[in-house]
Order: sequence, then C-alpha cells, then structure tokens
Amino acid sequence: MHIFINKNYLTFNKYKVKCAVGKKGIGNKKKEGDLVTPKGQFKIKIILYRRDRVLVTTNLKKRAIKKNMVWCNDPQSKDYNKLVTLPFKFNHEKLHRKENIYDIILVLNYNMSPTKKNRGSAIFIHIAKKNYKKTEGCIAIKKGHLLKILKVIKKSTKVKISNQK
Repeated sequence: MHIFINKNYLTFNKYKVKCAVGKKGIGNKKKEGDLVTPKGQFKIKIILYRRDRVLVTTNLKKRAIKKNMVWCNDPQSKDYNKLVTLPFKFNHEKLHRKENIYDIILVLNYNMSPTKKNRGSAIFIHIAKKNYKKTEGCIAIKKGHLLKILKVIKKSTKVKISNQK
C-alpha cells in the first residue's frame, strides 16, 4: 500500500482526496525555498503531532510537538533539514503554531541520506489551509483525511510524488 500524489490529488488504495502542493508545482527540487514539491519516492520518517489538539493512531514512529521544536531550513547550519529545539541561532520553521496546519506532520525523508546543503528541507504531508492554498513545497490535505490515512499506513508505505495524472 503506497500513497500516490500528483498536482491535484493524494491517492491511497481506492481513497482519493484533493491536495495542495508547492506554488511552483511538482518537479525537480533545485534549492531551498524554490516552492517546488519534489518528485520521487519517499518514506515517512516520523509522525509529529500536537498532543493537545489531536489523537494520533498509527503504527509508525511518532513524537509529540513541543513549543520549543523547530525544523532547521538554514543551509549554513550543521543541523540543516533536521528537527531541532530552541534556542537555535540559525533560520528555522516553528512547528508549534497557532494555526492548525502542523497539528499532524508526516515527515518525508527527502534530502536526508545524505543531506545536501541548499537542496531543500522540511518536505511534509500536513493539514491543508482553507481552499487548499498552495504550499512552499509540502503536500497538504484536510485533517480528517490525514487522520484516516494514519490509521492504515505502515512502515513499508512509500510516498510516490509525480507530476503525471
């Protein structure tokens, strides 16, 4: 069982839902901040979630998001494309937010083994904003759909991202 993503939909088994991708679509990710969702095949490395907002049922490795948790998106840091904690002097993205988009995060293993400086960081499947507003490179779906998928995905589940229909 794998997750398939194209520019409009995320499909899992016979379950097909609308999704948002990067503002510049799906393609070859060239650098940090290019607004492209990388095409390719990825594994889900970990599930991050807000324990105060959602109950996560999954067999995958998971970790509750704390207020001091951030994701390093600064190519100058030795912790580039990694989960780190505050205080942190390099550029980063906050994971504990007022809005709900990061209540559940499926962290994809994009640019992790090995990590290449400036190739892009923080490729997640997370909760979509209203009207499926385009992302900075992540994939976003509705919270209910994400919760449903979490219950059935396995460690062997692969995420296949393609700009094909």
